Amino acid sequence: MSRLKYSGRSESSPLLSLLPLLWLCAASPGQSQSAPAPQAATPILIELFTSEGCSSCPPADAWLQQMDASQPIPGAQAIVLSEHVDYWDQEGWKDPYSSAFFTQRQSDYVRLLGRSSAYTPQTIVNGATELQLSDPVQLNSILLKAAKAAPLPVSIGAVSIEGNSPTVLRAHIDADGSASKHSADVVAVVALDHAESQVLHGENGGKRLSHASVALDLFRIGKLEKGKVFSQDFQTKIKSGVDPKNLRLIVFLQEPGPGAVLGAALREVSPSAK
Repeated sequence: MSRLKYSGRSESSPLLSLLPLLWLCAASPGQSQSAPAPQAATPILIELFTSEGCSSCPPADAWLQQMDASQPIPGAQAIVLSEHVDYWDQEGWKDPYSSAFFTQRQSDYVRLLGRSSAYTPQTIVNGATELQLSDPVQLNSILLKAAKAAPLPVSIGAVSIEGNSPTVLRAHIDADGSASKHSADVVAVVALDHAESQVLHGENGGKRLSHASVALDLFRIGKLEKGKVFSQDFQTKIKSGVDPKNLRLIVFLQEPGPGAVLGAALREVSPSAK
């Protein structure tokens, strides 16, 4: 498939820093903003395409961190992913988390959504809907609608970290497609739980930036056939220099294309993980 041409532009979102999350909680007054998402919460996969070279991206990064930490969507678990593209790397600062792979993943979404070109920051919900972070009404509507979906069950068994050189992450993945009318790719993402950078050059030169759930690697580990179940062990080598205690494993079911996300789960890699 031919690559899309990138405008190298950012999308201005002047309201990002003003976006309150309290309006999401208004539908459920009894729910604390800081309360952890319950086990039965509906998972919502929120992908943010971003770059440390883009001056409009830090507010979106901060919004994603707030979504991750406060879990403000009633009845839902926001499973966030920060995917750093590489087309800003030639503008004075090479994003240490950027990857041509995530640039290509964004280009696939651009094609799917009928956009003329890619931009940052861009936010995709459940692989199917573009979220306008500068439009609280649209944002509210999309996320609350996603919370009412009936996702396919996905579970991640206890994550283990073994060895030192290389260090290997292992887990068992289960998914149930018995209620599905569509097949889906089973996708695993190893992500940094949190990350920080001191940006020296480019549009964000002099700023210290922080990120949540920074995708390092994304794997298609198998396929969930419609009407069937999926059960498989997963393992991958951890890149040198990465602290295993600062990792999370995200698994989601996505129709090929990429298309709609049918289910998702998250497991943090930490001493407290069960």
